[in-house]
Amino acid sequence: MSKKNSAETVVDQHTKATNLSMGGRVRGYLLAGILVTAPISITVYLTWVFLTFIDTRVAKILPDDWYAALYGGTTFPGLGLVIALVFFVIVGWFAKNFFGRLVIRLSEYIVHRMPVIRTLYGAIKQIFETIMASQSSAFREAVMLEYPRKGVYSIGFVTGKTEGEVQRATKNETINVFVPTTPNPTSGYLLFVPKKELIYLDMSVEEAIKLVVSAGIITPPDKSEGKGNK
Repeated sequence: MSKKNSAETVVDQHTKATNLSMGGRVRGYLLAGILVTAPISITVYLTWVFLTFIDTRVAKILPDDWYAALYGGTTFPGLGLVIALVFFVIVGWFAKNFFGRLVIRLSEYIVHRMPVIRTLYGAIKQIFETIMASQSSAFREAVMLEYPRKGVYSIGFVTGKTEGEVQRATKNETINVFVPTTPNPTSGYLLFVPKKELIYLDMSVEEAIKLVVSAGIITPPDKSEGKGNK
């Protein structure tokens, strides 16, 4: 027998609690309608905002006659995103051939001669190369650690094994851990934590992010439930 969804559960709970009264049913249907409609509406709205943001940026880059030829008198949401994706594919293809690599090397040579920009460019490039690399372990594991003090735990994400001078200055094997803030997970703290002090979680990174963003309201299921003790 299939499980009931959250909307059906809300209706059933309010129906039983009010002994099938009309007011209870209406409240149950109201909450069920909100549970069904709100996530879909918010998702559609955020998608529309994102596509509109991309479209407006692309519109500023394209010449007016090109933009008119593509859009005409109406606006087709998402066309800007398609153009952006095609642009990135073309740039990637260009970067793979001999002439493209030559241009990139020349550009990097010029950038590396600029005092402040070379530092910013080098840091950003290294971050993207680390995240995009298939062998990278960045943000693939969720952990729990005692932070900001003993007895208080926080959710973090492993970004790699500590290396270089930072590792040499410590006594134990250390792991780089990013601890995000709530509700904005894009900001947070970089911690160098001894590996033995980390608790590796079974939940996925996506589930851990939902837990952080929702301030603990959305709790992922315990994957160890139902398993026998080994």
